[in-house]
Amino acid sequence: MSAGDIPTRLPSALAENDAILPFAVEALDQRGRVVRLSVTLDEILAAHDYPLPVAKLLGEVAVLAVMLGSSLKFDGRFILQTQSDGPVDMLVVDFIAPNSLRACARFNAERVAEAIKAGKTAPGEMLGKGHLAMTIDQGPDMSRYQGLVALDGGTLEDAAHEYFLRSEQIPTRVRLAVAEELIAGDGGPRHRWRAGGILLQFLPKQQERMRQTDLDPGDAPEGMEQDEVQEDDAWVQGRAIMDTVTDIELIDPDLSSEILLYRLFHEPGVRVFEAQQVEAKCTCSRDSVEAMLKSFSQDDRDHMVENGKIAVTCEFCSSKYEFAPDEVGASDEAQNSE
Repeated sequence: MSAGDIPTRLPSALAENDAILPFAVEALDQRGRVVRLSVTLDEILAAHDYPLPVAKLLGEVAVLAVMLGSSLKFDGRFILQTQSDGPVDMLVVDFIAPNSLRACARFNAERVAEAIKAGKTAPGEMLGKGHLAMTIDQGPDMSRYQGLVALDGGTLEDAAHEYFLRSEQIPTRVRLAVAEELIAGDGGPRHRWRAGGILLQFLPKQQERMRQTDLDPGDAPEGMEQDEVQEDDAWVQGRAIMDTVTDIELIDPDLSSEILLYRLFHEPGVRVFEAQQVEAKCTCSRDSVEAMLKSFSQDDRDHMVENGKIAVTCEFCSSKYEFAPDEVGASDEAQNSE
């Protein structure tokens, strides 16, 4: 991409599209993806009444899941889940290739309120300690792959860097940003969520170039002095460029992903590939909920009956499903006799 290939500004409608834009910086042996979420994230969060810091945290996890899940080369799902001891004890994001996203959060309302009052709403403070699980599900006939990384009070960016360094051994840098945008409307101004992220990975053809790259102090291989570790100049440059990315650049509705990449990598040159749209889409349905209820024991189904019906609410999209007891093989006599 050169200065003559793109305009200095793109229409805001293009910048606002919910999309994944893959790119390559071939001169530096690096590849990555830019993710922008707006309407998609709005739809997911509108299904719940999450406190502000919980909604923001779920937005970060959603962007991270899309960035990682969109690398799948097959139809399947990428599930990113946190379990921790903080006020927000669980976050679940389900990315179904190639472009469907759903997400939900579980939190302690009292602890979240106390954190907001104390001004302790940074991601690490809200999550606390625990782990982040990344699961790849290729379908019922294939084994699941799961990777785990510890959450120890740092950011989600830190957790992603640690995962790739320890598990995948791929030098990686991630940047995430989430914010509310105030927009004009017929009924007056309203708030809308926006989120963005960029992932960059060092993938040289010569594997030996990766072996001693991206090491933190003290992580030199046994028997090797720290001053013997030589970082690859290409990755040093790529990391330095990523350090310049600002939150506003990731979420600016008037700044397209293409322009952002040109700003960052115009010197070494950057090539973009076909963008992939993202949409909020839950997999729940009346048939799937009915099948789930029928999988429970007769006794369990009987005890689900309240006021002559069984009611189920999807944790992801908040859709409500109601069944007469005889539709799922339950009986309301147990409740009526109590």
